Amino acid sequence: MSAPHYIPFAQSLGTFENIAAAVPPIGLAELQARVARLQALMREAGVKAVYLDTSSSLTYFTAMSLGASERLHGAIIPSSGAPIYISPAFEQPKTETLITLAGDIATWEEHEDPTALVADIACRLPAAGNSLALDPATPFAFSDPIAGHLGERLPVISAKPLIAGCRQIKSATEIAIIQTAMTASRGVHKAVWQGLYEGVSTTEVTDFIAAAHARLGMRHIFAAAQFGEATAYPHGVPYPQTLKRGDMVLIDLGAHIHRYCSDITRTYVFGEPTDRQREIWALEQKAHRAAFDAAQLGATCEAVDAAARKVLTDAGYGPDYKVPGLPHRTGHGLGMDIHEEPYIVRGNTTRLAPGMVFSDEPMLAIYGECGVRLEDIIYMSDTGPVFFTEPATSITRPFG
Repeated sequence: MSAPHYIPFAQSLGTFENIAAAVPPIGLAELQARVARLQALMREAGVKAVYLDTSSSLTYFTAMSLGASERLHGAIIPSSGAPIYISPAFEQPKTETLITLAGDIATWEEHEDPTALVADIACRLPAAGNSLALDPATPFAFSDPIAGHLGERLPVISAKPLIAGCRQIKSATEIAIIQTAMTASRGVHKAVWQGLYEGVSTTEVTDFIAAAHARLGMRHIFAAAQFGEATAYPHGVPYPQTLKRGDMVLIDLGAHIHRYCSDITRTYVFGEPTDRQREIWALEQKAHRAAFDAAQLGATCEAVDAAARKVLTDAGYGPDYKVPGLPHRTGHGLGMDIHEEPYIVRGNTTRLAPGMVFSDEPMLAIYGECGVRLEDIIYMSDTGPVFFTEPATSITRPFG
């Protein structure tokens, strides 16, 4: 045992219990309210219909979850009235079982062009509006021919602002699901810290994280484990590492419950930190806190990014995205996608409002040496920013 907190991964895995089943998913009333909100925004913007492809937005508005394929499968939301689901004819029986929000199903046969079907339905809808807005996740293979079939009959625009206008403001139910996911993933994180030993590989760590999330009843999304010099690179390196005493350790992980994600990163040292490691870690912590303090109601997303970046540039790092320094945005929205609106980045003048959820992760990257990223998720309450999980306060005891 090479660390005083050492608890074997196999032993700690047995302490995890399924928590997902105890968390209720989004109910019908909330789905109906989401569609009503979308339709109100559509009418304000003069949009006749929104097409949702097999994306998280389809799930967000209808609870239908479909895998992307070469066959068009989705839903049309008119500016008034019920959804119309688009399905391959042979998939209609399955589609019927997936419907939570009532609506008709329009089908197409294998030899037919489903994009022409979408265009014709959009034109015939008895709903107000003068354009068709496409889910930004719609593949070009579908979006281009839909626009071609419509021609001048109905202009095609992006549904991104309409969808973001709904999804980036989380309800109390969504906040509660994310809270459960974040709390559970923090427990996995702590178990990793307690289980590290000299000679463990990054692969063993990520395998444990996936297994622990599965034991919790969560759908594992990703796990990144980086040791030593590899911690300098925001998305890691394409080869495994083996842990040595004195290494900086960066662990980033995420999973979801009912499609709502967790995302949390901790960086610490295995063994006794050097003065240099303590200095770098403390500076990252200061930038992390500056972002939180700047995340006040009414502040712009870019102001939060600027506050974190200023801490690092004032210390001689950067400027801008130069390394050594902060090479990426300070944060991203989180919900049914692990990266979604609002993005905490220069140029985003969106103002923070109650219900917004986003990460605080202004990494300090020093290529060739090491890096430190502390990532916690913030939600905007009616009075200001709140962390879902307690931030790290020490390089040697990151979990209190």
